[in-house]
Amino acid sequence: MRVVSLVPAATEMVFALGAGDQLVAVTHDDDFPAGVRALPRVTRSLIPSHATAREIDTLVREAGSRGESTFHLDEVALREARPDVILGQTLCAVCAVTLERIPAALAHEPLVVSLDASSIEGMLEDLRRVGAALGREADASALGNDLRRRMRRTERLAARPRPRVACLEWLDPPFNAGHWVPEQVRLAGGLDVLGTAGERSREIAWDEVRAARPDVVISMPCGWDAVRAAREAETLGDLDGARLFGVDGAAYFSRPGPRLVDGIELLASILHPDLAAPPAGALAIEVPAAV
Repeated sequence: MRVVSLVPAATEMVFALGAGDQLVAVTHDDDFPAGVRALPRVTRSLIPSHATAREIDTLVREAGSRGESTFHLDEVALREARPDVILGQTLCAVCAVTLERIPAALAHEPLVVSLDASSIEGMLEDLRRVGAALGREADASALGNDLRRRMRRTERLAARPRPRVACLEWLDPPFNAGHWVPEQVRLAGGLDVLGTAGERSREIAWDEVRAARPDVVISMPCGWDAVRAAREAETLGDLDGARLFGVDGAAYFSRPGPRLVDGIELLASILHPDLAAPPAGALAIEVPAAV
């Protein structure tokens, strides 16, 4: 079976199910696990790598106003991959190529699996769907059960006072974090004061952030690692005494794949460090308070 993934979350699912050897092509954004980096790419970004947060926002808005995307699908590379299965998403044209852009005529008609999670339960359903497409139903069931078990471990945090948490998916301009992130915060023993579970992120004002009176602000820009997230957060200045952290949004919060559970554990280690440890390799970089 030849599998092409058009979204990193699906790629991570395939590897987590032990089917990484069936992947024949992925996106330019795919970076986990390490073995994926040797695979051919069928997409590219039209955003310059050196662009600032504000410049990226402008480019995305301009492309959207024209009915276009900042992601390009390489149809030649897709045809050369000769996929039996294409895994893609319909949730966000900003984050990845959407399935509607697959060319109508390929050498043979592949099975197209649409992933559309907007919640943690939706991610688990997508995992089941990918497992079924790859003939890995038992593996998907076992992995889903393990992820649920790990999430249940955080239930002991429910009796603790819940810190008020503001999660920011973008900083210039500011956007709150939506979809599954408020669930991640709740499961980690916090109270998301900006987002609503299942709803899309939206542009907000800094006055709204301050009015929410967060105890902790998490910088988790979509597509950026913890180092860049913390560096961007350094420009924010004092947010009425809230502690400020930069985390890897791409790894643990932007992609609706198995590592969302790592994100819960990472948040729990920030909010309740005496009871929870971060997952191996995950960084939460605290940004010093402005003087």
